[in-house]
Amino acid sequence: MAEQVLIVDDDTRLSAMLAEYLAGNGYRVSTAATATEGMADIARRPPDLVILDVMLPDHDGFETCRRIRQLSDVPILMLTAKGEETDRIVGLELGADDYLPKPFNPRELLARLKAILRRRNGSAANGSRVMRFGRLEIDPASRSARIDGRDCAMTSYQFDLLVALAGHAGRTLSREQLMDMVRGEELEAFDRSIDVHVSRIRAAIEDDPKHPRRIVTVRGSGYVFARYQDDGQ
Repeated sequence: MAEQVLIVDDDTRLSAMLAEYLAGNGYRVSTAATATEGMADIARRPPDLVILDVMLPDHDGFETCRRIRQLSDVPILMLTAKGEETDRIVGLELGADDYLPKPFNPRELLARLKAILRRRNGSAANGSRVMRFGRLEIDPASRSARIDGRDCAMTSYQFDLLVALAGHAGRTLSREQLMDMVRGEELEAFDRSIDVHVSRIRAAIEDDPKHPRRIVTVRGSGYVFARYQDDGQ
């Protein structure tokens, strides 16, 4: 069955254009002009992905993203104002999987959408072997991370970053290497995006995110996932 995409944007002309374009590429598409309509649609008919504009007439996209995350882990692609890096950072911190600044080429939106859904559905490259590091267990097959059996909440993109880091435990990976491993597409990214995602992963898996022991920053180089961890406490 074709995957369902929900577009939440009060620009009805843009929504109609995107809906037609995505439908022509094999997706089922529904639209909502307000955050309230979008939330009702998600509750009534959960989509496979949400395209969410930052500027909405009733609630802004950031608040809407936060509300969606309280209810669902559905992937969210946020549409932000061109050049507004702050908007992108805030969106990622609230749980968006990716962002796209307006105006944009529909082909890039489609590429990002496909990349998000490919990560969501899992890729053969991730393998199925459960990885265990002390109290932390990472299961690529079920796309879940647990500490002492407790689920660690994170977005699809963040989970794939965690798998990339854990799969290369003990090796320092640059931000560029991580983006290449996770995106699988030549898509534009901004310098802070990986840092924001790593911060959210740390909040989910570290006992003390301000003093991380699992994902360690290597100044000037990138990040390393600690191969050996003292998780005896």
